[in-house]
This record gives sequence, C-alpha cells and structure tokens, in this order.
Amino acid sequence: MTLHPAPLCWETMYPRAKQRFPHLQFETVASLKGDHDGFVNHLAASHQLTLREAREEVEDFLFTESLHAELASNPN
Repeated sequence: MTLHPAPLCWETMYPRAKQRFPHLQFETVASLKGDHDGFVNHLAASHQLTLREAREEVEDFLFTESLHAELASNPN
C-alpha cells in the first residue's frame, strides 16, 4: 500500500522532486495540478524511462514523501 501526502500537490513537493528527478521543470509540474498519471507520463518522457519505470519511481518518491509528512506532523 502506497501512502500519499495529502493533498497531492506536485508544486509543494517540487523541491524534493527536483533533487530526485533533475529534468523536471516547475512550470510543467505546476500545470499538472495533482494529475498523478500526467506526472508519470512527464517523468517518463523527460527522464527517458518506460511508463512502468516512471510509475515505480513516482510511487517510491510518494512513499518517501509520506514518511516526510508523517515526521513533520509528529515532532516528538
């Protein structure tokens, strides 16, 4: 089961996404407005990945983002 940070907002996650996926462009990411499939397609095209590879990379990234969000919400 993959956990997604709520709300799914690529603009908010952009700085960390840019570190992981260096060919991302803010304008393109901002235009996706939470479109998961659109982000996967963009990632595949911009990073020379298959759709399956891009989907796996996005799921992994979102999992780490969910951990980041959980840590941020529990400062103990």
